Amino acid sequence: MNSVNPSNIAELKVITIEHHSKTYEFKTLDEAMQWAKDLGEFVTIKFNGLEIAGKFGADGITSGKFPNGEPYTWKKRRRQ
Repeated sequence: MNSVNPSNIAELKVITIEHHSKTYEFKTLDEAMQWAKDLGEFVTIKFNGLEIAGKFGADGITSGKFPNGEPYTWKKRRRQ
């Protein structure tokens, strides 16, 4: 398993995000993460031979509820 060394991030030349069979390029990891967070959908971020996939910026469950106030139940957990 590779780990991300902060000094290696500064050396990145291109970070790519794959979303719906399209590839988007970013100069910094911060730009890529912000774009993915704003998009709010499942993406794959690739850099330095690593791939990170997921829905970025998703908030956690607090007091049994989603951030929008909707209750989190085992049924929702099973659908994901």
